[in-house]
Amino acid sequence: MGCNVDATHRPTILVTNDDGIDAPGLRSLVSVLVSTNRYEVLVCAPDSEKSAVSHSITWRHAVSVKQVDIDGATAFAVSGTPADCTSLGISRALFPSTPDLVISGINMGSNCGYHIVYSGTVAGAREAFFNGLPSLSLSYQWSRGASNIHDFTLAAEACLPIVYAILAELKNKTYPTKCFLNIDLPTNIANHKGYKLTKQGKSGFEMGWRQVTSDAQGGRMLSTMTMETNSSTSTEMDVSTISQECLLFKREVRRAHIEDGDTDFHSLQEGYITVTPLGALSHADIDCQAYFNEWLPGVTRLSSASAL
Repeated sequence: MGCNVDATHRPTILVTNDDGIDAPGLRSLVSVLVSTNRYEVLVCAPDSEKSAVSHSITWRHAVSVKQVDIDGATAFAVSGTPADCTSLGISRALFPSTPDLVISGINMGSNCGYHIVYSGTVAGAREAFFNGLPSLSLSYQWSRGASNIHDFTLAAEACLPIVYAILAELKNKTYPTKCFLNIDLPTNIANHKGYKLTKQGKSGFEMGWRQVTSDAQGGRMLSTMTMETNSSTSTEMDVSTISQECLLFKREVRRAHIEDGDTDFHSLQEGYITVTPLGALSHADIDCQAYFNEWLPGVTRLSSASAL
């Protein structure tokens, strides 16, 4: 599957996300795209928050789809995952044509380093890449006390030159097909330092588990794992309905691992809009390849010797 942007074609952009179709990041992105009057904008996004679901898909059951009113766009809310939404949105089963570009976001919280593996936002773009379509995942580094809803509009506007450039390259048939782009926007988006090409780093959180007596204990983690939120609301479970044998455990962050250098998270912290090309798979480091190149031929010999 591919796309064809020509001189007379009004490009079609499909927008999805993992925060849900009502999330301010998605609504701001759609509003900015519509305001340019350059694109046909389609939306196919989860009907509720589906953060940190990675690239999971709905397989055994049907998904439900409901049309939603978003000014200037044709929009549907879907009961599935971000990957489901992209897959459905590009399939021609829901919309009459295949989009020229898929954008997933804008996520409330950054998606850098190892968090990319967990991210439903990145999965929404990756699913398009799997199907031969150019795509972007967009995430804004929301910070409690420093960020506000208007920052999503600024973030969307800051990404417009990238959208323009990609569509121009598609028109000229010069855009690369072997990657998709993961873009993170800094907290102080109004004063960002410009675009910076980066590589996926190894930043992330060391996670642990803590026993709790209710789902509300310890707070509720929203959006991606790097998001901060002003909301402390969560649904209290009825502990009386839990049997004596049922134990509750919640994840907790113990420490962060952050890299220096030309990596995505480090550059984001410095105030850059990071642009990170990603592929479908994560490849092992070269030193691991070299080690196993020597190790594998001896596996049979060692197994035979241990059986004696």
